[in-house]
Amino acid sequence: MGRAPLFAQLVANTDNGFYRQDIISVRQFDREKLAYVFGLAEEMRHMVQQVGSADLLHGRVLANLFYEPSTRTSSSFMAAMQRLGGCVIPINEVRYSSVTKGESLVDTVRTLECYADVIVLRHPEAGSAQIAADCATKPIINAGDGTGEHPTQALLDLFTIQRELGRIEGLTVAMVGDLKYGRTVHSLTRLLSHFGGRLQFVSPEVLRMPAELLREAREQGMEATEHQDVAEVIGEADVLYVTRVQRERFEDQALYDKVKDCYVITPELLERAKPRMTVMHPLPRVGEISYDVDKDPRAAYFRQMENGMYIRMALLAAVLGRA
Repeated sequence: MGRAPLFAQLVANTDNGFYRQDIISVRQFDREKLAYVFGLAEEMRHMVQQVGSADLLHGRVLANLFYEPSTRTSSSFMAAMQRLGGCVIPINEVRYSSVTKGESLVDTVRTLECYADVIVLRHPEAGSAQIAADCATKPIINAGDGTGEHPTQALLDLFTIQRELGRIEGLTVAMVGDLKYGRTVHSLTRLLSHFGGRLQFVSPEVLRMPAELLREAREQGMEATEHQDVAEVIGEADVLYVTRVQRERFEDQALYDKVKDCYVITPELLERAKPRMTVMHPLPRVGEISYDVDKDPRAAYFRQMENGMYIRMALLAAVLGRA
C-alpha cells in the first residue's frame, strides 16, 4: 500500500510542546524534542517529494523580518511556509521599511504581529530575538542574532548529520574556521553535547571557540580539543564542518586579510579523510572549500541546504499547531 499524503495524516495539535512557543535558542531542545522535530521533518521531506505542497497552514501568515542579508535562511523559511499553504510578508531589506525612519525593533515586531501569525527574525545584535519575544504576543523564531545563536541552522545541521551518517551518537566532529563569531558553530556545539563524542575546534588563535562554550561542552562530557592545522584532524573526523571567516564581524580589515585564507578544503586534503564522512558548510563560502570538492560524494552542503527547508517546515507546523 502506498504512503498516505502528509496532509491527510496530520491534524491540529496544540499539545506538541511547541505550540505558540518562541524558538530562540538550542537550549530549548533535548533529545526527545529533537527526535520529534526530525521525525516531522522526514514527513515533510516525503510530502514535498510526493506531492510538492499541502494546505496545513492555509490562512496562516509568516512575517520574514531580516535586518541582515540572507539567501538560504530567508528563502527556505519563505519556501517552507508557501509549501505548507501559508503566505509570507517578506521584509528582507529593512532600508525600505520604517526602520529607516528610526522605528525600534520592538515597535516593528508589534506592528508585524498585527498582520502575521509567526515572525522570523534575523538581527545583527546578540539577544535581539529574546527582546522581540519578550514584547510579542505571537511566536518569534530566531533566524540568527549577531554572534549569538542560529538555532534553526543547528537543527538542520544535526538533521543532516543523522541523514548522511545514520547516527549522531559518538561521532568525531571537526569545526573549522571562524569559531569566535560563528553563531552556527556555537549552536551546533550545544546540540552535539546531547550525544557524546569528540569535538575538534580548528581555527586561528584570534578566532578560537569562546572559552565558555569550550568549557560547557566539556562539562557535558564531550572530549573537546583545539587545533590550528586542519591536517591534524582530517583523518579522524566523521564530520568536517567548515565556516567562512566573516568579514562583516571584523573592525580591523588588516586582521581579516591576515586570517581569511587560513583554511582551504581541497580534494587533495580529503584524500586523507575517511571514505565515509561528510563535509558540511552553512554557506555562503568565499574560498574555504574548493569547487572541485563539490564532486565528492562526501560533500553534503547542498543537501544540507535542502534539509533546512524541511526542518523549517516542521518548526512552522509545530509552532502553529498543525503537526
